Amino acid sequence: MDSAKKPLVLIVDDERDIADMLKSYFEMSGYLATVALDGAQALEKARCSPDVILLDVGLPDIDGFSVCRMLRDVHACPIIFLTARVEDADAIDGFSAGADDYVTKPFSLEVLGARVKAQLARGERMKRVSAVRVDDVLSIDYAAMAVYVEGAQVPLARKEYEICTLLSKHAGQVFDRDMIYERVWGTSGDSAVVTEHVRRLRRALAKAGAEKDYVKTVWGVGYTWQG
Repeated sequence: MDSAKKPLVLIVDDERDIADMLKSYFEMSGYLATVALDGAQALEKARCSPDVILLDVGLPDIDGFSVCRMLRDVHACPIIFLTARVEDADAIDGFSAGADDYVTKPFSLEVLGARVKAQLARGERMKRVSAVRVDDVLSIDYAAMAVYVEGAQVPLARKEYEICTLLSKHAGQVFDRDMIYERVWGTSGDSAVVTEHVRRLRRALAKAGAEKDYVKTVWGVGYTWQG
């Protein structure tokens, strides 16, 4: 495997022996691998944009479900939980937090490796078939959770991308801030947060070279998408 194209695996587990074992296994399997021993380290090392994250639920500082939710605010890569918990409710919590898969301990390294490979392959397949071209400048890949301007990916936080998705899929429909918050955050809350995320979305698109303002403000009401 070409080193320039090796996928990066972020391993988050507070048991050093397990973390080191996984790191060695994935490096021998042709991946790059890095280790975080707690939730704070995981959030820090995730800034390197891993291609897949293996996340233990039982971390010493922040529980894995909370870490997953925080990661999902900014990362769309596959997240696979590694845990000794086997109750259905725990699996549901994991998927609700944004996990893509759930592997219980003890596990086979070969099976885990196959799960990682399958998640990465699925992502590549969906990237190839799901891009929607908005116009000659902008395209959105809904499956890969990516926005492109002139073919270059625009760096967006997860919530900014989700606002972009909501508005672009309903072009011409006006959403007030409360409605956007409920749709994107899944609950009610401070709608002023929406204003800030829209501002960041617009700034990111403009910085990437989009001259058109795709997100139009409807004064006194909210926002709408103009394609």
